[in-house]
Amino acid sequence: MYNFERLSYDIKIAVSDDHTFGTDAVILSYFAKIKAKDVALDMGTGCGIIPFMWLRNKNVQSVSCLDIQENAIEQVKYSIELNHLEERLTPYLCDLREVEKTFPAEQFSLVTMNPPYKPLGTGIESLSDSAKIARHEICCNIEDAVKAASYLLKYSGRFCMCHRPERLVDAIELMRKYKLEPKRLRFVQDRAGEQPFLFLIQGQKGSRPFLRVEPQLIIKKENGKFTDEMLEIYGSYADGYDR
Repeated sequence: MYNFERLSYDIKIAVSDDHTFGTDAVILSYFAKIKAKDVALDMGTGCGIIPFMWLRNKNVQSVSCLDIQENAIEQVKYSIELNHLEERLTPYLCDLREVEKTFPAEQFSLVTMNPPYKPLGTGIESLSDSAKIARHEICCNIEDAVKAASYLLKYSGRFCMCHRPERLVDAIELMRKYKLEPKRLRFVQDRAGEQPFLFLIQGQKGSRPFLRVEPQLIIKKENGKFTDEMLEIYGSYADGYDR
């Protein structure tokens, strides 16, 4: 039923046709810069790639994740048991639009989300219901994610998300609406000289205005191989990669 990806020497993750992961989520896990003291939550976790990337650091101890799809949560639970991470990662079957039914307010210091990118009625809709929910704004949109993050975060807590560049203005406007001041912004390009295909943004609850635009993240060198920074992001997951 599942295939497995080895993320480090001691952590591997279950993936399936319904719930797998891509480069965007891996990059977001890195951009979030989780700290050992963080109490962290990943929303719309899918297979759980962001929490499992974090848990490669043995100092990270308090991570939760949520998803609206039962088959996603069951898949995450399988990976938790496989890696004996029951004490460090807690999954929740939860609709983030009703997050207050599951979580008390201001519980987390870090919240992340790799949200659906495609508005309803755009693009070629995927075949499976799970893939539709993951890729299209069926169960949540940017505002739903930002609103939920604002409710969940403590004062000065951070919300990190990624999205397509054409939605950047929407993301910034909504973060300010819900008191998550944009503090860090980074664009991602496939190769140097190309247009960005992704942005990463961090908002901080209750913070004063000051936005730092970080250097672009370049995924590939001219020869098509990963850049040194991408290899750093992947860590031991990239062991054996031909540079």
